[in-house]
Order: sequence, then structure tokens, then C-alpha cells
Amino acid sequence: MVSKFYRRYSLHLLCLAGLLFPYLTYKAETLPTNNNIETWLQTDTAVRTQYEDFKRHFGAEELILIGLDSRANDETLIESVCQRVEQLPGIRKCWSPARMQALMDELGVSDEEIADRLKGLAVSDDGRMIGLVALLSQDGLADRTTTVHAVREQLEYCQLYEDANLAGAPVVIAELDRLGNRSSNKVFFGITLMICLLLLWYALRDFKVTVLILALTVWAIHSTLTIINLAGGEMNFILDALPVMILIFTLATSVHFLHYFVASHKEKDPLSRAIQLAWRPCCLAMFTTAIGLVSLTISDIVPVKQFGRSATLGSVIALVTGICLTPAILTLFPLRKLRANYLGEFFTKRGTWLLKRSKAVVYTSAGIFSVACVGLVQLESKIDPLDFLPKGSKVLSDVRCIQRNLTNTESIEAIVDFRDRELAFVEKLRRVRKIEEWIRNHPAVWHTMSGADFLPNELPNDPLERARLLNRAQAHHEENDFLSDADQLWRISVRIHPDSTYTQQRTFDDLVAMTAGLPIKFTGMAPLLERAQQEIFRGFWNSFITAFGIITLVMMLALRSFKVGAMAMFPNLTPIFLVFGTLGWIGFPVDIGMMMSGSIALGIAVDGTFHFMIRYREQYEQTGDSFWSARHALLQTGPPIVTATVIASVGMLALTLSSFGPTMRFGFLMMTMLLTALLGDLVLLPALLCFRSTSRRALKQGPHYQTQHSRRSSQNQPDFGTVQLSEYSEFVQRIPVK
Repeated sequence: MVSKFYRRYSLHLLCLAGLLFPYLTYKAETLPTNNNIETWLQTDTAVRTQYEDFKRHFGAEELILIGLDSRANDETLIESVCQRVEQLPGIRKCWSPARMQALMDELGVSDEEIADRLKGLAVSDDGRMIGLVALLSQDGLADRTTTVHAVREQLEYCQLYEDANLAGAPVVIAELDRLGNRSSNKVFFGITLMICLLLLWYALRDFKVTVLILALTVWAIHSTLTIINLAGGEMNFILDALPVMILIFTLATSVHFLHYFVASHKEKDPLSRAIQLAWRPCCLAMFTTAIGLVSLTISDIVPVKQFGRSATLGSVIALVTGICLTPAILTLFPLRKLRANYLGEFFTKRGTWLLKRSKAVVYTSAGIFSVACVGLVQLESKIDPLDFLPKGSKVLSDVRCIQRNLTNTESIEAIVDFRDRELAFVEKLRRVRKIEEWIRNHPAVWHTMSGADFLPNELPNDPLERARLLNRAQAHHEENDFLSDADQLWRISVRIHPDSTYTQQRTFDDLVAMTAGLPIKFTGMAPLLERAQQEIFRGFWNSFITAFGIITLVMMLALRSFKVGAMAMFPNLTPIFLVFGTLGWIGFPVDIGMMMSGSIALGIAVDGTFHFMIRYREQYEQTGDSFWSARHALLQTGPPIVTATVIASVGMLALTLSSFGPTMRFGFLMMTMLLTALLGDLVLLPALLCFRSTSRRALKQGPHYQTQHSRRSSQNQPDFGTVQLSEYSEFVQRIPVK
């Protein structure tokens, strides 16, 4: 029935897929990108609510700080640049030191006070660098990349771009968009395709089938991205790893099916037999992988949630594509042979040697596991968008230069609320200055700036002069980004020293404690990042524990044993603890990309455990001898587990070629954990099973029965090192389909 369907409609299916491909490609390429850091936290969190309230009153704190060499440029040129930048659609105001000085001078601030207030903010301490502060408009916030590009164009027009330094959240976000978009990542994705092409051709020796299978992986990727686009989703730098993961999922499903199809070629209906053999293990593999991916959705970090949902969708599409379209390819282009698997010879020679030393393997692994657990206690998380940039990035060097000479663009915003008090403007000014002085005394605070800094320290004693001064200040109210709601809300921008030993969270907590009892709320991008950092660490453990618990339950149900199921999961726990424990020991913090790798690696790695344990259980039920059952399962499943892991690891290794930090670290960590999990499945797991006692039935039968039965099983087991196609086909037919 199944083969009849494919004989009749295979060409139609592939043609339909080909006709849909241009549309899928278009929708995938037009998927919008959003790397806005403030959207990492959900809107219902307290810190996000406070930040949105801050933006309603004062506008976004985002600015582009342009550092220029004051020695090479005169005031006329700088003022011309300032005017040209201010005329851009994405900029609502541009301040130069001269403009700030003129405003303060008009409001009666002395020359000495002006110089002191501008130093370290708009003018470097040595006077060699000045800063232009470009504040973004709503249009600029909506399209930061275009705004930053327009500012660069103006600097190039004025022949200042080579010597200028740009910093600020919009500059970093624009660079993240450039590094994290699909066009930038097509290079390493193309390398992944080429590597997979070579591996497939080496195994299949059929170029047509190899190319068509790889075409299926690209079709599955574009289908997933199209559904995300149609559902109103967005791309971000975390989702940049999604195409490679879908490629791995689709390729693994197709390769498994090819394996069964070739082995069933002597059957009357090899296609139906291959589908019958393949669909259960492939569905089980997808299910365990999806568990690891779905567990990411419990995180409060929005990009992590999006990745969990999108990757789960991708794994389902990969399964459907591999199971449904691979038979259509094989119907039109039948595959007759596979290259012999010489890994079997290694397992034949080394399997018994390894199992005889099971105690040493288990005790050594237990020691390493204990040391790794100590490292886990020291594991920390960190979010710094600058760490996402390549070491040689011009944006990174510009930001560091401005931090050294001017100020840090990251800030904590203090909002002083006078709405429940009837106070005169002068009294508000006095209180804000007192609060600003307290904040400035904190050792981690580098600079502060508020509306009070545009007024003289001492107001005129003459009431008439004072009134004139306040009227002039009111005339500039629209230009003042530090007052809102009819002077009822005052903003103090707190700049943190980049070299401070205090964490941003500690600084934030100290400021809250210092101002306890005062009508002050603290917000800003820095607290948002700190909260996201805490959620990353919490989400890492929650998602991993959830995935581990559910997969363990599935394992116990599949093996129908609580003890054996728990024993089978321990080797999958050890590699992940080992890798993250090592990170804790060396003091390497976990970022937003690395956090996801634990649950995903667990979901992928446990697939090999299922294959091994199912074969082990079948043999143990027949012989009751754990040693020979483990050896049988090792010889039977070792080669395909190695092959599948190598394919997945090579795909993840390609991610390390990305110039985008989170993608690179995610790929490297995934590759390391998958390879380490391979040792857990094929070294530690068999050694653990050797500790299992022999069943009573086997003891009653005696060693003669065990040896005889094991010899008979070995005779029925094909030698993977010299296996012929006909022998392997007969062996596959004996695999029970339940």
C-alpha cells in the first residue's frame, strides 16, 4: 500500500516540494529581525514595566555617542557635523560640548562649573577627545540599524569617519543585527552543507541521492522559517543557530531511513519494510529531542522561549520531511549499496576489553563526576552585549576607546518622583542635588547627570533674578531630557565605571539601599541586563532539570524498569555536568547561547542511549546475563551511534566559524557535549550495566547456557568490519518491529 502510493506519486511529491521552494525561500529571507535587548524580558516583569514607564516619560535612554579628536577639528566643523546629524530622521536632538556650554551659560552657570561638568562626559580629561550626543527619535528606535548607518554616512561625508568613534546601545544593536542576520551566517552554513555533502557522498557513493537529501534539509529549514514568518515571529541572533539544527535533525532522519532501505533491498517490498523499521525509532528520537527543546520555553528570556518553540517546530518538520520525502527520492533513484562500516571491527576488538575493566571505568567516572559537581557550584552567568562582538570588531574598539576617554554608555536611571508632594521648583532642585551627591559617592559610580547640572550651584539671592533664571530654564523645557510631567519627575542618569569591581546588580542594590525611604525608582538598560542575567542562570537549571526529569520518566517507561532507566540516564548526566563543571572551575560564565545547550544536548544525546538500551534489554531478557547483553548491544549499536554523533558534531562545529559570539560558543559547547556524551553511551553505560546482577533464570541455567547462548547471539550478530550487504540485510530482517 505504502510503496504503491510512492510509485504513483513520488514525482508529484518532489515536484510539489520544488514548486513551493521559491515561495518558502522568499518568506524565509524576509523574516524580520529583532535584536532589541530590552525585549529579552517579558512585559509583565516588574523591571520591564518600570523601564517602559521610564520611556513614556523621558523617551528611551538610547543615544549614539560620537567621539571626535578635538585637536584635528575646529568648532565650526564640529557644529556643522552636529547640525547634519540632528537633521537625520532617526535623531531628535544632537548635543555638542559647545551647545551644552551655551545652554549652561545662558542659565547662569559659571565657566569653571561648566568646564568641570563637561569634563569626563562630553570632553575627555586631557581635552583631546570631545563627544557628540545624538538622541534617537521614535523613528530611530524603530530602525536603529538604518539610523546608525545614516550617522556613519554623515561622518564619511564630513571626512571624519576614519577618526571617529561610535558607542551606545543603538551602535551595538546595529552591529548585532549585522553579525546575526542570515546573510552573514550563510558562509558557515554553506560550509556545513559542503561537509555534510562529502560525508553523505562518502557513505552513499550516489551523487544524485546525496544532493537530493541535502536539498530536503534546506527545504525543511525554509519551511520552518516560513511558518515562523507567517505566525508573526521574528529572527534574532539566538535563532541564528536554528538552520544548522534543523539540517542535523533532517539529515539524521534521512540517513536512518537510507540505512534501513538498503538493508531491506531483498524484501519483496523494501520501501514498506524500511518505513516499518524506521518510523518508530525516528519518532522516539524526535520526541526526546523535542522534550529538551520544549523545556527551554519555561525560561523568562524571550529569545530563549522563541528558540525553544521554533526548534521544536523544526524538529517536527525535519521528521516529517525525512520520513515522507526520502522514500520518494529512493523510489525514483533506488540506492543499492552502502559503504562498509569499519567501526564494527573496533568495537569487536575493544568491546570485551572495555567491559572487563568496568569497575575501573565506573570508579574513574565517579571521581571525575564529583570534581565536576564542585565546579558547578562556582558556575556563574553573564550578559554583556560587548562580549557578543568579535575581538577585532571596530565597534568594540570604538566603545572601549570612548569608555577610556569619555564615559560609559551603560547607565542606571534614577527617577525622583515629586507628584505626591507640593514643592517649589527650588526645593525640588535642592533635593535632587542632594540625592545626586549621595549617588556619586558610591565607589562604582563614575558620572552622574541630571537637570540640576544645567543650573548654577548657587541660585541668585534676588527673587527677581531668580525668577528670570527659572523662566529661562522653563523656556528650554522641551530640550531637557531630565524633567517630565510638569517638573514632577526628575531623572538622574548614573554612569557606572567599566573597570569597577562591583557588579551592576550589587551597584543597583546598593543604590536602592542608600535611597531607601525616598521617592526614587531605579531602572535603565543596566538593570534589565542584570535581571536577564539572573533569569538565564535560573532558566538554565529549570529547563535542564525539567528536560532531564521528563526524559528519565520516558526512559523508565520504555525500559519498564525504574532502576535500569535511572542507570541509563546517568551517563547522559555526566558529560553535561563535566562540561559545565569545567566552565565553573576555569571561571568562564554562561551566556544566553550557552545556557540553552544543556537541555538541547541532553535531548539529542539520549537518542543513542535509547538505541543501546533497547538492544540491551532484548538480549538480557533472553540470556539474563548483563555482561554479554551489554557486549551484544555495544557491537550492534556502537557504529551507528558513532556515525550519528559525528554528523551532529560536525554540524555544530560549523557554528564555531561564526563571528557572532553566542553562536560560536553555542556550537562549540554543543559539539563538546555531544562527543562527551558519546563516551557516556559507549563507555560508561556498558560499564555500569556490567554491575547489574545476573538474573535467577540465567543462574539456574548455569554458565554453560549463558556461554552457549552468547556464542549463538554472536554468530547471529554480523561483523560490522567485514559485513556484506546480503548478510546485513538478513540481520535487519530479524529485528522485531513492535
